[in-house]
Amino acid sequence: GRQIGWWMITQSEKYFGLKTIVENEQELLKVSEGNRGAIFAMEPHDVIPIAAFSFSPVISRIPGDRNVCFLVSSGVFRLPFLRQIYSWAGSLPVDKETFLSRLNAGKALAFVPGGVHEILMLNKKKPRDLVLYLRNRKGFIKLALQTGSPIVPVFGFHLDGSYRLCWLPRGKLMETYSRWAGYFPLLYWGRWNILQGIPRPNKLTVVIGRPIHVPKEGSEVSIE
Repeated sequence: GRQIGWWMITQSEKYFGLKTIVENEQELLKVSEGNRGAIFAMEPHDVIPIAAFSFSPVISRIPGDRNVCFLVSSGVFRLPFLRQIYSWAGSLPVDKETFLSRLNAGKALAFVPGGVHEILMLNKKKPRDLVLYLRNRKGFIKLALQTGSPIVPVFGFHLDGSYRLCWLPRGKLMETYSRWAGYFPLLYWGRWNILQGIPRPNKLTVVIGRPIHVPKEGSEVSIE
């Protein structure tokens, strides 16, 4: 299964013509050489965070050739097919336990702070709008302070338009369900207008920002 995942990642790199821009390679190398954990916070989520593959060590796009694990909603691992894809690609559930386990071991991770809430805010009448949701998404900052791990801002360009929304349920009930289940049920058009099909081959550009260093405050971090 893992070999299939690696093949999918290398093919995705070609399919999307992936381009990565690193603002400060030396700073990232210092973090890597110091065996320190790091949090790569990527935006946006869009329909599916397809730029996640850019963190894979298989294609070596992160300076220091780090084994950055991309964390995804735990609900994904309950869904047939998607569960296999993300597992083969080396992803893990995004939860506090996984965060602390990797950071305390000096390992890096990546995730989308806005998560599935950004899907709720999408508007199929405005498919080119970029949706970012960072309000009340401060838990990872607390974990960064607790472990002294730098936060690396990352932005993926041209994710918008990879998919076209077909059906997006609204309302408090769906919002509550998505938080409980860890994923959001929706229908979308992929390439060649195939329902739930593969994404359109937009040329992706992933910009990796300068690490934001934070002090290590241990378990006494204030909630504020």
